[in-house]
Amino acid sequence: MPAPLPPRPDFESIDAVAPKSADRRTTVLALIGNLVFSWSNNESLFIYLLMILLRTDQTSAAIVFATLNTTRARLDLIQRLARTRVTDRTIIRTLDDLIERFNDYTRIRNEFNHCMYNVDSRGNITHTHSIRIVETRKRLQLGEVKPMDEARIKEMVMAVQGLKMLNRDIWTFMPKLDQHLSNGRRREDRASAASPARDDKRVRKNDRAK
Repeated sequence: MPAPLPPRPDFESIDAVAPKSADRRTTVLALIGNLVFSWSNNESLFIYLLMILLRTDQTSAAIVFATLNTTRARLDLIQRLARTRVTDRTIIRTLDDLIERFNDYTRIRNEFNHCMYNVDSRGNITHTHSIRIVETRKRLQLGEVKPMDEARIKEMVMAVQGLKMLNRDIWTFMPKLDQHLSNGRRREDRASAASPARDDKRVRKNDRAK
């Protein structure tokens, strides 16, 4: 037999007392919104990094970015391109650090973007219940239940502040990466331009020898 349904919430009673908990609920919802907003803005900046690494235009970079349907695949591509085209180890380390920080905030963002929210009889958001499936030895079950307590609120505030700093750090990094690759391209162009001249000298030398 299927498991019994949970009891229907007393929506009328909750609506009657919910205004008393509105400030707390608004704080939680605002933090969730800021977390998702800041994370998305940071993810979009990786389009510019891809544009720089591919030496292409923004539209083409966005097409490549959107064609890869997971964030992990997009970041993997950026790191692989960097290891192919960037010779400055400091720049590579900086890029790796930026991506690692972004991945840390991705885990926090996913907690709040992919969960159910438990609400008590007074309208307070009391817990999050992850909808990720966890496999144990005996059965499959929904993921972890976490309280929406002061420690969790503090974690969210710190994550939003961290994403703000990450955004600025990526903006600072982009021109450095662009300059490095532009310098490398100029060196390649100079080397290519010099090669025919050296070949001509060898040809003239051979002609004199004949």
